Amino acid sequence: MTVMRKLLLAAAFAGLAPMAALPAGTTLPQYSRDTSMGVASCASSLCHGAIDTWKNSPVLQNEYITWSRSDKHARAYSLLLNERSRDIVRRLGLKEPAHASALCLDCHAHNVPEARRGERFVLADGVTCEACHGPSERWIQSHVGPKASHAQNIAYGMFPASDNVERARLCLSCHFGTRQKFVTHKMMAAGHPRMSFELDTFMQIQPPHYRIDTEADKERQLWEGVRIWAIGQALAAYELLDILNDPKRGRDGLFPELVLFDCHSCHHAMSDKRQSGARMGVGPGVVRLNDASLLMLRQIARRVDPKGDAQFLQQVGRLHQAVASGNDTFARARAVQDLISQLVPKISAHNFSSADLGGMLIGLIDDGLAGQYRDYQGAEQAVMALQSVADFMRQRGLLGSGPVNPAMKRLLAAVADDEKYRPAVFEQALRDLKVSVLTGTAK
Repeated sequence: MTVMRKLLLAAAFAGLAPMAALPAGTTLPQYSRDTSMGVASCASSLCHGAIDTWKNSPVLQNEYITWSRSDKHARAYSLLLNERSRDIVRRLGLKEPAHASALCLDCHAHNVPEARRGERFVLADGVTCEACHGPSERWIQSHVGPKASHAQNIAYGMFPASDNVERARLCLSCHFGTRQKFVTHKMMAAGHPRMSFELDTFMQIQPPHYRIDTEADKERQLWEGVRIWAIGQALAAYELLDILNDPKRGRDGLFPELVLFDCHSCHHAMSDKRQSGARMGVGPGVVRLNDASLLMLRQIARRVDPKGDAQFLQQVGRLHQAVASGNDTFARARAVQDLISQLVPKISAHNFSSADLGGMLIGLIDDGLAGQYRDYQGAEQAVMALQSVADFMRQRGLLGSGPVNPAMKRLLAAVADDEKYRPAVFEQALRDLKVSVLTGTAK
C-alpha cells in the first residue's frame, strides 16, 4: 500500500477516535451571542477617547486614541481594499471582493452576523475593541459603575483577555487559525503572506493600552512574558495538530493541507540539497510537518514537567515517523495533543526561576547547534524565543545591560529573509550568542 493511500485511509477514519481536547474555553468574541455596539461607543473623551492619560486612574482612558493612531488592528480592514487583496481574490476565484468575503473578514474585521451589530457598529473599523474584549451589549453601561468588578464584567460577556490562556486562544485564532478560519496553502499561493506568529513578541510590538500599576504588577510583568511565550507555543502546536486531524481543514483534495508542513521542504532550489528529514531519522525527500512550536516545547517541557519530558520527546518523534510513513498519523497527533493539554495548566502554574530562564536559553541555543533548526521556520521561531527569553533575563539582571547583543542582531539578520536563509550563518550566530551568554556579557 502506498504512503498516500495510507494517509487517505487514515484520514477517512480519523473522525472515529475521540479527539484530544483542552478544557473548554470562553466563547471567542466573534462567536458570542451578544450584540457588538461598535467602537464609537467606547470613543468618547469621557470614556476611552481621552487625548492624555487620566491621573489617579487605574485605566489610562486613552485606549481608543492608541488603537486608532498606532495599532495595526485598526487598519486590518483597509488592507482588503488594496491591489494585493484584489489580486488574491482574482486568483482564488472568489465571487465577492475581499472586503465583502467572510474568508477575509473573519480575521481582518470583527465579523459578527448582521443581527448582532448595533447601530454604531461599522465593519470597516477593522479589528476593534470588541473583537478582543467581547461584544459590549451587556457590560458597556455596568462596567463604569462604582461597584463594578472585573468578575462581574466577565459574567456579563466581557472576554477575559487578561487570562494568559484565553488571550493566547484569541490571538492565535487569527494569527495562526482554527477549524473555523484558517489561512490555507491555496490562499498563500494566491498571494497571502505566510503566517508567522509568536505571542510574546507580537504583544511587545503592539502599542500598550494598559497600565502596570502597582509594584506587585511590575514584578509580575517581568516574569509573565516567559509564561506568555510558553503558553503561546503550546497552543500553537495544539491548534496545528487539531487542524491536521480535521477531515475538512486538514485536507486539500488528494493532499493533506500543505500549510501545516514546512514550506521549505518543497520551496527551495533543486540544487539546494536539503535533508529536512535527517534529524528525525526518516530520510531525505520527506515533506516535514511544521514542528517549529513543538521544538520550542521541548525546552519548555524540560523545565515545567521534567518527569514527562522524555515521554513528550518520544511522542513527537513517533509523530514525525508516522507522518513520514502514513501509519497512525492521526492517532500520533492526538497523543501529542493529549500531552500538550496536560502541559498547558502546568505552564500556567509554573513559577519560572532564574535557573529555568538560563536553562531554556542555553537549551534553545544547543538545540540549534545540534541541527534542530536547520529548516527556516524552526529557526525563525527560535530567534523570537531567544530574543524573548534574553529580554526576560536582562530585566532580572541575569544578562548584562547595554546595547542589543551583536550576536542577536546577526541571528535576527539570518532569518530576516526566508529565501536567503543559510543554516551555517544562523548556527555561527548561535555560537556567538552562546559565548556572550556564558561570559555574562551583552556585547
